Amino acid sequence: MKRDSTVATSDGGAGPLKSKLPRVGTTIFTVMSTLASEKSAVNLGQGFPDFDCDPALVNAVSDAMKNGFNQYPPMTGVPALRQAIAAKIEKLYGHSYDPATDITVTAGATQGLLTAIMCAVHPGDEVIVIEPAYDSYVPAIELAGGKPVLVQMTLGADGYAIPWDQIAAAVSPRTRMIMINSPHNPTGSVLNLADIEALKDIVRGTDILILSDEVYEHMVYDGLRHESICRHPELAERAFIVSSFGKTYHVTGWKIGYVAAPPALSAEFRKVHQYNIFTVNTPVQHGIATYMQNPAPYLELAAFYQRKRDLFRDGLKHTRFKLLPADGTYFLCVDYSAISAMSEADFAVWLTSEIGVAAIPVSAFYDSPRESGIVRFCFAKQDQTLQQALQRLAKI
Repeated sequence: MKRDSTVATSDGGAGPLKSKLPRVGTTIFTVMSTLASEKSAVNLGQGFPDFDCDPALVNAVSDAMKNGFNQYPPMTGVPALRQAIAAKIEKLYGHSYDPATDITVTAGATQGLLTAIMCAVHPGDEVIVIEPAYDSYVPAIELAGGKPVLVQMTLGADGYAIPWDQIAAAVSPRTRMIMINSPHNPTGSVLNLADIEALKDIVRGTDILILSDEVYEHMVYDGLRHESICRHPELAERAFIVSSFGKTYHVTGWKIGYVAAPPALSAEFRKVHQYNIFTVNTPVQHGIATYMQNPAPYLELAAFYQRKRDLFRDGLKHTRFKLLPADGTYFLCVDYSAISAMSEADFAVWLTSEIGVAAIPVSAFYDSPRESGIVRFCFAKQDQTLQQALQRLAKI
């Protein structure tokens, strides 16, 4: 959530601290989760599961601790984990990354995104951001001294779509990077082959880099295919690809992910990585490397979450909400215009306080206020949690 803020001052000898992010306040996720707690609301706002991960994963991490893997690992990540990541990518998407030079383990996807931007974007460079967008993108670009160039997705009968003609028109001689997110938070949309071809046409013959946020890569539904940027060599050669073990294995609090990129890009990424995080906790890396020997948990994830999506969607069909498509992620957006004319932020507060279900206003995913009458629910919850929320929403 962005807001104007005054610069903090000190009563001591130090002078005023000039903020590097003067428009940034407390995130909407923290605001809504705090309100949900105060109101004893069902929290379908912030994107985290309310169920435990596989005990086998916890045991693998515990075993790593007991076996003495408790000191600094290599800066780029434990070799066994980088090898497992590279093997997974090659098997699923057909692209071969060298685990020694091309895979870096990160302290969550957000750190990977920030580090990719910090290593590649220089003051005055432009970065095209497609809105609505995850809230870390624009602040990261601003911290690097870059200029966000914002292009809004269109919303039609088939849901949200990227207007590639507007992306092409936004490209300038100063464009350094285009940020892509698929499956997409918050809209649940998924890139298809036509989108990929449009992106290829835009970057072909340029030095533009791609930063591809693919943290929900294993959550694509209804038989659709995740079009990872690394499936397409023409794009992979210029791309940083970011993913998240927290999302895949239901352990968002562990804050561990990875970035895959060609050697030249990875070399620059690692220069920044070694000074802003250095490395990621050792036993978790070893535990995940062991756990990844069984691919079933990520291969079965789409079916696991599609069932929850369908349960939640079927329940919402009996309410006054209009359901938007949800082809991926564990989020579902709904249009509430038949219920209220309130702003999205006000409606989310009312929904939390009066109905007892927390949601996130989609307007919070835009750099400047933009109202569409849409809020986002998270269905990464136990069935009983979703049923409780549906009972309350049915009263509207």
